[in-house]
Amino acid sequence: MDLDGAQIRAFVRAAEELHFGRAAGTLAISQQALSKRIARLESLLGTELFERGGSGVRLTDAGRRFLEPARQTLAAADAAVAAAMGEDRPLRVDVWGHLYAPMRTLAEVAVSGGRAERDVFAGELVLGHGRDLPSVTAALLHGDTDAAFGRVHPPLHSGLAHRLVRLEPVDAVLAADHPLAAEPALRPDQLRDSVLWAPGPLDRLDFLHQFADRFAIRNSATSVNLGLAHFLAEVAAEPRRFSLLPADVPLPDVPRLRSVPLVHPTPLYAWSLLWRTGAGHPGLPGLIAACAARAGRSRWLEYDPARDWLPEPPADRESPPRHAL
Repeated sequence: MDLDGAQIRAFVRAAEELHFGRAAGTLAISQQALSKRIARLESLLGTELFERGGSGVRLTDAGRRFLEPARQTLAAADAAVAAAMGEDRPLRVDVWGHLYAPMRTLAEVAVSGGRAERDVFAGELVLGHGRDLPSVTAALLHGDTDAAFGRVHPPLHSGLAHRLVRLEPVDAVLAADHPLAAEPALRPDQLRDSVLWAPGPLDRLDFLHQFADRFAIRNSATSVNLGLAHFLAEVAAEPRRFSLLPADVPLPDVPRLRSVPLVHPTPLYAWSLLWRTGAGHPGLPGLIAACAARAGRSRWLEYDPARDWLPEPPADRESPPRHAL
């Protein structure tokens, strides 16, 4: 049985979107054309891949079985075309992040001087900037980017793999007039009567949302994310506000702003490198190895549950036991 690549691609996009209109838009074709391609594929296979109804579409059992092999077929076809054309395509890495910056992690890997890092960065990298983790996930699944950084929310999409690369301690940033600004360190629960200032809706910022729940932060407010300096100036302008930032991030020159370490426990933000399963860019294994080497040398993955707090235990499938993450 000879399968048509365009039909398989239409099926995969529709299976990921579960919406024929959106899937058609990602392929720059009409919804009618996408529907025809899927119908021809179903006719060739002799089975329906989607259940279509008034409440939308969903995969049949056959569609669910077909999805992962279909993704692998597309990845192999893309790799074959690139090999035949002799393309030396750059490695595309998405460095999206709100106030937590994967760009800093990638920069530290690039300049650390190990052999693995030199091998990766001797080639060409192209950096992308997604809107949020769901859009980055879609870009990975669609093959629009090769790797990305993000905080993995279980369950991970079946078409993606990940490796934990960094656990970042976070500090509280406060206005100089805040009642706790002079403290040398703070417990997170000491902030319960302060206002958590967030760079977007709290229900879309899972780490901040879980921090507020865990430490009984009663009040929060939302800002518009117009950049770090603007955001921190808003924090400094109000004595009751605070927010969270990675402990080692260079702060912009914002008057009357204080950064105070959080202890007992220290909150940690978990960054993973994500990529699509199956055939990928030939530079991807080097990037993964480079991040792992840098993490080992810099002790990025140290974690003690008696001392630190994570919204959930590290879910990396390659993670060793505590203290050696």
